[in-house]
Amino acid sequence: MSQGVTTSIRLSNELRSHLEKVAQSVHRGKNWIITKALEEYLDKIEKNSLLEEARRQSLLASQSDQKMDDWEQNTDTSGWI
Repeated sequence: MSQGVTTSIRLSNELRSHLEKVAQSVHRGKNWIITKALEEYLDKIEKNSLLEEARRQSLLASQSDQKMDDWEQNTDTSGWI
């Protein structure tokens, strides 16, 4: 892992205590746990954003198909070759 930057966060006493207990039980540092949790959270948000965009585009495509069907049904093409 490359050298990172230092940042600070404010934790409630309960969350800090929970973090310390988990760090001791899994024999990992608090920084490692926070970094892993943040990575997983950000990945989840990114995947959810992609899923939402796929849903949005799917909805738009289905509406576009419906508009095309309406156009075909409501257009007089009898004079077309």
